[in-house]
Amino acid sequence: MTRIALSRRNLLKAGACAFAGAASAHAWIGSSTTNEEIVRKYYAAWEKKDWSPFDTLLAENFTFTSANNDDHISKSAFKARCWESQIDFIERFELERVIGNGNEAFVKYLGRTKNGKSFRNVDYFRLKNEKVEAIECYFGGQFGYPSAASTEQK
Repeated sequence: MTRIALSRRNLLKAGACAFAGAASAHAWIGSSTTNEEIVRKYYAAWEKKDWSPFDTLLAENFTFTSANNDDHISKSAFKARCWESQIDFIERFELERVIGNGNEAFVKYLGRTKNGKSFRNVDYFRLKNEKVEAIECYFGGQFGYPSAASTEQK
């Protein structure tokens, strides 16, 4: 992982566009790589189709929020409503941007379904004590989750 550290003076010299371009692949500022590794393991666990890594990654007080009628749902509700209903549709995730600062991260990804469809979202992660404490999922279009993309219905 490449760390990006710029003083305000150098940032102003380089210009905001140069900074945005440098940070576009991914940047993790002010934290160890542990949080980035946890975020990447989260998406890898979806591809492995195994709940056990999720149980390890998610804090006991974990909450998940999305526009799909998920308002700070618990880990057990997340497993039932999101994992179990969507796992059969997911092929893989292509992480386009992973940007974090301290115990927070934003991830922009392209999700691929097993039948060749795709969906793009942004997830906000809050981490604590090397666990995912909360995720807020922001759908990138009308097909913001695997089953909607696969069936092309909302």
